[in-house]
Amino acid sequence: MVCRAQELLISQGVLEGRAGSGTYVAEPRQRVRVVRSSAREQPNGSPFCADMKAVGRQGDWESRTDAKVPAPAEIAARLGIAEGDLCVRTAYEFLADGRPVQLSTSWEPYDLTAGTLVVLPEGGPHAGAGVVNRMATIDITVSHAVEQPEPQQATAEGASLLGVQKAALVTHIRRTYYSDEGRPVETADIVASAAHCEIVYEIPINR
Repeated sequence: MVCRAQELLISQGVLEGRAGSGTYVAEPRQRVRVVRSSAREQPNGSPFCADMKAVGRQGDWESRTDAKVPAPAEIAARLGIAEGDLCVRTAYEFLADGRPVQLSTSWEPYDLTAGTLVVLPEGGPHAGAGVVNRMATIDITVSHAVEQPEPQQATAEGASLLGVQKAALVTHIRRTYYSDEGRPVETADIVASAAHCEIVYEIPINR
């Protein structure tokens, strides 16, 4: 009973878990609004940082990239490649005012960017520019993205990184970017704490 009550309070943002330390009363913390929209792509800089600036927050991120990682079956299916084909995998931790609000694991087919200046998403002259802008530098036009959001429970690793209880409610978004030729050029799993992050979709209307 006590554990369930603690988990509920963490999911509501009243308490917060700290990896290797324990559970504490959370400092007052408003949910961060993140707008998902095709209009969020910026000519320069990070879309996430632009989102944070729009709500008066300081956006930043940490990342780790592993090149030439064999694609697992699910990722291969999403990218339209064979299982085991090499990919560039980048894990992100997105921060608002220095506190984690969103995680993402991105996969790009290695043969798409191999030998170019954008093979590493967070390295080279176009580091941090986002998928759309990076692909444009190698003459690949990203025409659209497909996103599938769904509620899930946080994994042990995700909960530790986000500072929430294991199995706390999170929003999981499965996103894939496509070129104008219909080829998947990147796919990602995005995870945001429901207690700390509000996901909003903006739908542009063409007139």
